[in-house]
Amino acid sequence: MSKKSNSSKRYPAEFKRDAVALARSSDKTVTEVARGLGVSPEGLRGWVKQDAVDRGQGTSGALTSAEREELGRLRRRNRELEQTVTILKKATALFATDTLK
Repeated sequence: MSKKSNSSKRYPAEFKRDAVALARSSDKTVTEVARGLGVSPEGLRGWVKQDAVDRGQGTSGALTSAEREELGRLRRRNRELEQTVTILKKATALFATDTLK
């Protein structure tokens, strides 16, 4: 019995750029281009949409790739800091009970 992977394929940035350029310059639909490249049509549509946002042509409030990257980095950093605070609170409570004895 084989298991399907829940993780999506990762494509290099250069491949994505070339795929978006092909989709934009081709007379074919995004679905046809995606099939020709062996990627999912939904994935290619997402790349085309993100490219439009990155070029300033996206919808209002949409995050650029750089903003998405920074947001991810800040969320990871925030999570690390929250864990540090939790550990320090536990250590403080432990030392406080030790000094009372």
